Amino acid sequence: MAQIVSFGEVLMRLSTPGFSRFEQARQLNVTYAGGEANVSTALAYWGHHTAHVTRFPDSPIGRAAAQYLHFHGVDISHIVYGGPRMAVYFLETGAALRGSQIVYDRANSSLAEVSPADVDWESILKDAKWFHWAGITPALSQGAADTLLEGIKVARKYGLTVSGDIFYRANLWKYGKKPSEILPALTAGTDIVIANSENIKEIFGIYGNDFKQSCVNLQQAYPQVRMVVDTKRTSISASHNLLRAYLWNGTELLETEDVEINPIVDRVGGGDAFIAGLIHGLITFDDQQKALEFGVAASALKHTIEGDALISTIAEVEAIRQGETSGRIKR
Repeated sequence: MAQIVSFGEVLMRLSTPGFSRFEQARQLNVTYAGGEANVSTALAYWGHHTAHVTRFPDSPIGRAAAQYLHFHGVDISHIVYGGPRMAVYFLETGAALRGSQIVYDRANSSLAEVSPADVDWESILKDAKWFHWAGITPALSQGAADTLLEGIKVARKYGLTVSGDIFYRANLWKYGKKPSEILPALTAGTDIVIANSENIKEIFGIYGNDFKQSCVNLQQAYPQVRMVVDTKRTSISASHNLLRAYLWNGTELLETEDVEINPIVDRVGGGDAFIAGLIHGLITFDDQQKALEFGVAASALKHTIEGDALISTIAEVEAIRQGETSGRIKR
């Protein structure tokens, strides 16, 4: 059985070749991606037994998406088939002064029509150790939100560690509910929350003078939360960023140094790589500071790789964590 389980929508990614604009492109590159699935993919490359739970159309496209996950080492045995269509997003990669652009086409997707009865959380999570979710999935529909909430309840029943990335896309919430109506119940069952002061205020109505105080106040309202984690990106240009991270553990605020990323090849999925690195670090190391640094290093490395998922070895990430960023050729 999988030790780490994620749940969320997987989309077909259609990206313009190189740095061409949508108006210039006459062909598009195809891959598959989703925030939670990206986390499982990176962890699978580092030797963890991961499984991703989602719903695909019962079609060649749905099976191609499943096989993509399987190719990268993710257990696909719990994927549900049904529903009308695959969600899609279109990507135009920016450079220098021009930022990247993403256009979503995910209305009425197969996962948007999921219901709790479709997923056997008891069998999926009974022998697992970790469950990961993100705030984009409950934005799709009430059914997706209810299915996720049921998964968190079962994860709590079996004593799993639950991590939740509560960052969300405001323009996805089309079914009559606001994030502040859905995400608090999900967070109440979550141990490790990825959030910043702004969305803690927006979602929970919890204020703080700074990130630490926001975290303290969040933990007081939601006692299950053991850690709150955030990243800070300094964007010098679309091709040149600095990245650092913070972790509040209920006692102290940990912080990393900036990692410089220049030039950026593909920044999509960088946050997912950070979460994967953090999860790996918390499972593997006794040192939370080292785990946080491993997360930042994993995210930085992802920025050099095309596609949404981080494809790497532990040694490659660890080298960056230890300051080896020269990019020297390996022979």
